[in-house]
Amino acid sequence: MALVCVVAAIAPVAGCGGAAAPTGTHRRPAARVRSRRTTHAPATVARRLVYRSLYSLPAPVRDPAYALLGRRELVLLGGLNAADVSTAGIEVADERRLLRSAALPLAQHDAQAAALNGLVYVFGGGGAIELDHIISFNAARGIVRQVGRLPHAQSDVAVAATGGIAYIVGGYDGSSWLNTILAWRPGAAAKVVGHLPVGLRYAAASAVSGQVVILGGSTPTGASTAIYRFDPRTGSVRPIGRLPRPITHATAATLGGFVYLVGGRGDDLESQTAEVLAVDPRSGAVRRAGRLPQPLSDAAVVSTGHRLVVAGGLTPAGTQAQVGELTAAG
Repeated sequence: MALVCVVAAIAPVAGCGGAAAPTGTHRRPAARVRSRRTTHAPATVARRLVYRSLYSLPAPVRDPAYALLGRRELVLLGGLNAADVSTAGIEVADERRLLRSAALPLAQHDAQAAALNGLVYVFGGGGAIELDHIISFNAARGIVRQVGRLPHAQSDVAVAATGGIAYIVGGYDGSSWLNTILAWRPGAAAKVVGHLPVGLRYAAASAVSGQVVILGGSTPTGASTAIYRFDPRTGSVRPIGRLPRPITHATAATLGGFVYLVGGRGDDLESQTAEVLAVDPRSGAVRRAGRLPQPLSDAAVVSTGHRLVVAGGLTPAGTQAQVGELTAAG
Protein backbone atom coordinates (compact mmCIF):
# COMPACT_ATOMS: atom_id res chain seq x y z
CA MET A 1 0.00 0.00 0.00
CA ALA A 2 0.98 3.62 -0.15
CA LEU A 3 2.68 6.17 1.95
CA VAL A 4 1.32 6.38 5.41
CA CYS A 5 2.17 9.36 7.47
CA VAL A 6 1.00 10.11 10.95
CA VAL A 7 0.39 13.79 11.54
CA ALA A 8 0.12 14.91 15.10
CA ALA A 9 -3.04 16.86 15.21
CA ILE A 10 -6.22 15.89 13.70
CA ALA A 11 -5.81 15.42 9.79
CA PRO A 12 -7.57 10.55 -2.57
CA VAL A 13 -5.51 10.09 -7.97
CA ALA A 14 -6.81 9.09 -11.02
CA GLY A 15 -10.54 9.17 -10.53
CA CYS A 16 -13.49 8.13 -12.54
CA GLY A 17 -13.30 10.27 -15.63
CA GLY A 18 -15.84 12.32 -17.47
CA ALA A 19 -16.37 15.71 -19.08
CA ALA A 20 -17.40 18.68 -16.98
CA ALA A 21 -21.13 18.88 -16.48
CA PRO A 22 -23.63 20.97 -14.52
CA THR A 23 -24.40 20.18 -10.92
CA GLY A 24 -26.16 16.85 -10.85
CA THR A 25 -28.89 17.44 -8.28
CA HIS A 26 -31.52 20.16 -8.04
CA ARG A 27 -31.95 22.07 -4.83
CA ARG A 28 -34.79 20.91 -2.65
CA PRO A 29 -35.73 21.18 1.04
CA ALA A 30 -33.28 19.38 3.26
CA ALA A 31 -34.47 16.31 5.11
CA ARG A 32 -33.85 16.62 8.82
CA VAL A 33 -31.66 14.07 10.54
CA ARG A 34 -31.10 14.34 14.25
CA SER A 35 -27.51 14.53 15.35
CA ARG A 36 -26.05 14.47 18.83
CA ARG A 37 -23.92 17.59 18.95
CA THR A 38 -20.65 17.29 20.77
CA THR A 39 -19.17 20.34 22.42
CA HIS A 40 -15.54 20.94 23.24
CA ALA A 41 -13.50 23.85 24.41
CA PRO A 42 -11.37 24.37 21.27
CA ALA A 43 -7.80 25.53 21.44
CA THR A 44 -7.32 29.20 20.67
CA VAL A 45 -4.19 28.70 18.55
CA ALA A 46 -3.56 26.02 15.92
CA ARG A 47 -0.60 23.76 16.58
CA ARG A 48 2.57 23.71 14.54
CA LEU A 49 3.13 20.16 13.32
CA VAL A 50 6.30 18.27 12.49
CA TYR A 51 6.58 15.04 10.49
CA ARG A 52 8.24 11.81 11.54
CA SER A 53 8.50 8.68 9.38
CA LEU A 54 7.25 5.46 11.00
CA TYR A 55 7.29 2.48 8.59
CA SER A 56 6.18 1.28 5.14
CA LEU A 57 3.10 -0.68 4.17
CA PRO A 58 3.52 -3.89 2.14
CA ALA A 59 2.64 -2.09 -1.10
CA PRO A 60 2.06 1.47 -2.34
CA VAL A 61 -1.51 2.78 -2.38
CA ARG A 62 -3.26 6.05 -3.01
CA ASP A 63 -6.84 7.28 -2.90
CA PRO A 64 -8.06 4.60 -0.46
CA ALA A 65 -11.16 4.91 1.68
CA TYR A 66 -10.00 5.16 5.27
CA ALA A 67 -11.14 5.50 8.88
CA LEU A 68 -9.78 5.45 12.40
CA LEU A 69 -11.22 2.49 14.32
CA GLY A 70 -11.10 2.92 18.06
CA ARG A 71 -8.19 5.08 19.15
CA ARG A 72 -5.31 3.50 17.26
CA GLU A 73 -6.27 1.37 14.25
CA LEU A 74 -6.09 2.94 10.81
CA VAL A 75 -8.18 1.04 8.25
CA LEU A 76 -7.41 1.49 4.52
CA LEU A 77 -9.90 0.08 2.01
CA GLY A 78 -9.36 -0.20 -1.75
CA GLY A 79 -7.55 2.55 -3.62
CA LEU A 80 -5.15 2.63 -6.56
CA ASN A 81 -1.89 0.70 -6.62
CA ALA A 82 1.43 1.76 -8.14
CA ALA A 83 0.21 0.64 -11.59
CA ASP A 84 -2.86 2.93 -11.31
CA VAL A 85 -5.18 -0.10 -10.98
CA SER A 86 -8.02 -0.35 -8.47
CA THR A 87 -7.48 -2.71 -5.56
CA ALA A 88 -9.79 -4.71 -3.27
CA GLY A 89 -7.36 -4.83 -0.37
CA ILE A 90 -8.21 -3.90 3.19
CA GLU A 91 -5.28 -3.14 5.49
CA VAL A 92 -5.56 -2.59 9.23
CA ALA A 93 -2.51 -0.88 10.75
CA ASP A 94 -1.49 1.01 13.85
CA GLU A 95 1.33 3.44 14.56
CA ARG A 96 3.94 0.65 14.50
CA ARG A 97 3.03 -1.94 11.88
CA LEU A 98 0.48 -3.64 9.62
CA LEU A 99 -1.81 -5.72 11.83
CA ARG A 100 -3.97 -7.73 9.42
CA SER A 101 -5.53 -7.77 5.94
CA ALA A 102 -8.90 -8.54 4.33
CA ALA A 103 -10.61 -7.87 1.00
CA LEU A 104 -13.57 -5.92 -0.38
CA PRO A 105 -16.11 -7.71 -2.61
CA LEU A 106 -14.59 -5.97 -5.65
CA ALA A 107 -11.72 -3.68 -6.51
CA GLN A 108 -12.51 0.01 -6.22
CA HIS A 109 -11.14 3.50 -5.55
CA ASP A 110 -12.58 7.01 -5.11
CA ALA A 111 -14.75 5.84 -2.19
CA GLN A 112 -14.64 7.15 1.35
CA ALA A 113 -15.33 5.63 4.74
CA ALA A 114 -16.40 6.34 8.32
CA ALA A 115 -16.27 4.38 11.56
CA LEU A 116 -19.66 4.09 13.30
CA ASN A 117 -20.43 1.95 16.34
CA GLY A 118 -17.28 -0.15 16.01
CA LEU A 119 -17.63 -0.93 12.29
CA VAL A 120 -16.12 0.75 9.23
CA TYR A 121 -18.50 1.70 6.42
CA VAL A 122 -17.43 2.43 2.82
CA PHE A 123 -19.61 4.68 0.66
CA GLY A 124 -19.75 4.52 -3.15
CA GLY A 125 -16.55 4.56 -5.17
CA GLY A 126 -15.48 3.73 -8.68
CA GLY A 127 -13.79 1.03 -10.69
CA ALA A 128 -15.12 0.02 -14.05
CA ILE A 129 -18.23 2.05 -13.14
CA GLU A 130 -19.42 4.24 -10.29
CA LEU A 131 -20.88 2.31 -7.35
CA ASP A 132 -23.88 2.87 -5.07
CA HIS A 133 -22.86 0.33 -2.43
CA ILE A 134 -22.54 0.88 1.28
CA ILE A 135 -20.15 -1.79 2.58
CA SER A 136 -19.47 -2.63 6.22
CA PHE A 137 -16.20 -4.06 7.55
CA ASN A 138 -16.00 -5.76 10.94
CA ALA A 139 -12.28 -5.59 11.65
CA ALA A 140 -12.46 -7.86 14.70
CA ARG A 141 -14.09 -10.70 12.75
CA GLY A 142 -12.81 -9.90 9.26
CA ILE A 143 -16.38 -9.82 7.91
CA VAL A 144 -17.24 -7.67 4.87
CA ARG A 145 -20.81 -7.29 3.61
CA GLN A 146 -23.09 -4.94 1.76
CA VAL A 147 -25.50 -3.22 4.15
CA GLY A 148 -27.18 -0.58 2.00
CA ARG A 149 -27.20 1.61 -1.08
CA LEU A 150 -26.81 5.27 -1.82
CA PRO A 151 -29.63 6.99 -3.73
CA HIS A 152 -27.50 6.61 -6.88
CA ALA A 153 -24.02 5.56 -7.85
CA GLN A 154 -21.35 8.07 -6.92
CA SER A 155 -17.58 8.20 -6.64
CA ASP A 156 -15.14 10.96 -5.62
CA VAL A 157 -17.02 11.66 -2.38
CA ALA A 158 -15.82 13.09 0.90
CA VAL A 159 -17.16 11.64 4.17
CA ALA A 160 -17.19 12.92 7.75
CA ALA A 161 -18.98 11.41 10.75
CA THR A 162 -20.44 13.07 13.83
CA GLY A 163 -23.10 12.02 16.32
CA GLY A 164 -23.28 8.47 14.95
CA ILE A 165 -24.14 9.72 11.44
CA ALA A 166 -21.97 9.70 8.30
CA TYR A 167 -22.26 12.67 5.95
CA ILE A 168 -21.40 11.97 2.29
CA VAL A 169 -20.36 15.16 0.52
CA GLY A 170 -20.57 15.76 -3.24
CA GLY A 171 -19.19 13.23 -5.73
CA TYR A 172 -19.66 12.18 -9.34
CA ASP A 173 -22.37 9.91 -10.81
CA GLY A 174 -20.64 9.11 -14.11
CA SER A 175 -21.84 12.23 -15.92
CA SER A 176 -22.46 15.01 -13.39
CA TRP A 177 -20.73 16.67 -10.47
CA LEU A 178 -23.02 16.33 -7.42
CA ASN A 179 -23.89 19.10 -4.98
CA THR A 180 -25.68 16.96 -2.39
CA ILE A 181 -24.83 16.20 1.21
CA LEU A 182 -26.29 12.85 2.28
CA ALA A 183 -26.78 11.60 5.83
CA TRP A 184 -26.68 7.88 6.67
CA ARG A 185 -26.77 5.87 9.85
CA PRO A 186 -26.77 2.06 10.22
CA GLY A 187 -30.24 0.62 9.65
CA ALA A 188 -31.60 3.72 7.91
CA ALA A 189 -31.76 4.92 4.32
CA ALA A 190 -29.46 7.66 3.08
CA LYS A 191 -31.19 11.05 2.87
CA VAL A 192 -30.34 14.38 1.27
CA VAL A 193 -29.83 16.84 4.13
CA GLY A 194 -28.01 19.70 2.44
CA HIS A 195 -26.80 21.20 -0.81
CA LEU A 196 -23.51 22.78 -1.79
CA PRO A 197 -23.52 25.91 -3.97
CA VAL A 198 -21.79 23.93 -6.74
CA GLY A 199 -21.13 20.31 -7.69
CA LEU A 200 -17.98 19.13 -5.94
CA ARG A 201 -15.60 16.16 -6.28
CA TYR A 202 -12.46 15.22 -4.36
CA ALA A 203 -13.14 17.66 -1.53
CA ALA A 204 -11.72 17.20 1.97
CA ALA A 205 -14.09 17.13 4.94
CA SER A 206 -13.81 16.78 8.70
CA ALA A 207 -16.26 16.98 11.59
CA VAL A 208 -15.67 19.41 14.45
CA SER A 209 -18.03 20.38 17.29
CA GLY A 210 -20.98 18.63 15.63
CA GLN A 211 -20.54 20.39 12.28
CA VAL A 212 -18.74 19.46 9.06
CA VAL A 213 -16.05 21.63 7.48
CA ILE A 214 -15.62 21.10 3.71
CA LEU A 215 -12.44 22.31 2.03
CA GLY A 216 -11.45 22.71 -1.60
CA GLY A 217 -12.21 19.99 -4.13
CA SER A 218 -12.88 20.00 -7.87
CA THR A 219 -15.80 21.91 -9.42
CA PRO A 220 -16.87 21.72 -13.09
CA THR A 221 -14.61 24.72 -13.75
CA GLY A 222 -11.56 23.63 -11.76
CA ALA A 223 -10.06 23.26 -8.30
CA SER A 224 -11.72 25.28 -5.54
CA THR A 225 -10.48 27.60 -2.79
CA ALA A 226 -13.79 27.53 -0.89
CA ILE A 227 -14.19 26.55 2.75
CA TYR A 228 -17.77 25.69 3.78
CA ARG A 229 -19.33 24.83 7.12
CA PHE A 230 -22.33 22.46 7.10
CA ASP A 231 -24.69 22.42 10.10
CA PRO A 232 -26.59 19.08 10.32
CA ARG A 233 -29.19 20.63 12.63
CA THR A 234 -30.44 23.10 10.03
CA GLY A 235 -29.09 21.70 6.73
CA SER A 236 -27.40 25.02 6.04
CA VAL A 237 -24.11 25.29 4.11
CA ARG A 238 -22.22 28.54 4.66
CA PRO A 239 -18.96 29.79 3.12
CA ILE A 240 -16.61 30.72 5.95
CA GLY A 241 -13.27 31.33 4.25
CA ARG A 242 -10.85 30.73 1.40
CA LEU A 243 -7.77 28.58 0.99
CA PRO A 244 -4.63 30.44 -0.14
CA ARG A 245 -4.79 28.63 -3.50
CA PRO A 246 -7.12 26.17 -5.30
CA ILE A 247 -6.66 22.73 -3.74
CA THR A 248 -8.22 19.37 -4.60
CA HIS A 249 -7.35 15.75 -3.75
CA ALA A 250 -6.29 16.83 -0.24
CA THR A 251 -7.25 15.24 3.06
CA ALA A 252 -8.52 16.76 6.30
CA ALA A 253 -8.71 15.78 9.96
CA THR A 254 -9.53 17.54 13.21
CA LEU A 255 -7.12 18.10 16.08
CA GLY A 256 -7.55 20.34 19.09
CA GLY A 257 -10.60 22.11 17.67
CA PHE A 258 -8.88 22.98 14.36
CA VAL A 259 -9.22 21.29 10.97
CA TYR A 260 -5.89 20.44 9.32
CA LEU A 261 -5.70 20.15 5.53
CA VAL A 262 -2.86 17.85 4.49
CA GLY A 263 -1.27 18.06 1.04
CA GLY A 264 -3.40 18.01 -2.09
CA ARG A 265 -2.84 19.49 -5.54
CA GLY A 266 -4.20 21.90 -8.12
CA ASP A 267 -5.77 20.95 -11.45
CA ASP A 268 -2.45 19.63 -12.73
CA LEU A 269 -1.89 15.97 -11.82
CA GLU A 270 1.71 16.72 -10.83
CA SER A 271 1.06 19.90 -8.80
CA GLN A 272 1.11 18.32 -5.34
CA THR A 273 1.92 20.42 -2.29
CA ALA A 274 3.74 19.47 0.90
CA GLU A 275 1.92 22.10 2.98
CA VAL A 276 -0.20 21.39 6.01
CA LEU A 277 -2.77 24.13 6.64
CA ALA A 278 -4.72 24.77 9.84
CA VAL A 279 -8.29 26.09 9.46
CA ASP A 280 -10.25 27.68 12.30
CA PRO A 281 -13.79 26.25 11.90
CA ARG A 282 -15.30 29.27 13.65
CA SER A 283 -13.82 32.06 11.54
CA GLY A 284 -12.48 30.24 8.47
CA ALA A 285 -9.04 31.75 9.08
CA VAL A 286 -6.20 29.73 7.51
CA ARG A 287 -2.55 29.51 8.58
CA ARG A 288 0.39 27.34 7.62
CA ALA A 289 0.91 24.64 10.23
CA GLY A 290 3.72 22.46 8.88
CA ARG A 291 5.16 20.56 5.94
CA LEU A 292 5.37 16.98 4.75
CA PRO A 293 8.79 15.67 3.66
CA GLN A 294 7.63 15.80 0.03
CA PRO A 295 4.59 16.99 -1.96
CA LEU A 296 1.66 14.60 -1.54
CA SER A 297 -1.95 14.19 -2.64
CA ASP A 298 -4.58 11.45 -2.34
CA ALA A 299 -3.37 10.21 1.04
CA ALA A 300 -5.28 8.83 4.02
CA VAL A 301 -5.11 10.99 7.13
CA VAL A 302 -6.73 10.34 10.51
CA SER A 303 -6.49 11.97 13.90
CA THR A 304 -5.75 9.84 16.94
CA GLY A 305 -6.53 12.78 19.23
CA HIS A 306 -2.93 13.79 19.77
CA ARG A 307 -1.43 13.30 16.32
CA LEU A 308 -2.32 12.90 12.65
CA VAL A 309 -1.57 9.63 10.88
CA VAL A 310 -1.03 9.99 7.12
CA ALA A 311 -1.15 6.85 4.96
CA GLY A 312 -0.27 6.31 1.31
CA GLY A 313 -0.69 8.92 -1.38
CA LEU A 314 0.77 10.20 -4.62
CA THR A 315 4.02 12.17 -4.88
CA PRO A 316 5.70 13.50 -8.05
CA ALA A 317 7.75 10.28 -7.96
CA GLY A 318 4.71 7.99 -7.83
CA THR A 319 2.44 6.17 -5.42
CA GLN A 320 3.92 5.69 -1.95
CA ALA A 321 3.83 3.13 0.87
CA GLN A 322 5.30 5.20 3.70
CA VAL A 323 3.78 5.57 7.16
CA GLY A 324 4.44 8.62 9.28
CA GLU A 325 3.02 11.02 11.82
CA LEU A 326 2.51 14.72 12.28
CA THR A 327 2.81 15.82 15.87
CA ALA A 328 2.93 19.12 17.69
CA ALA A 329 6.30 20.85 17.58
CA GLY A 330 8.00 21.30 20.91
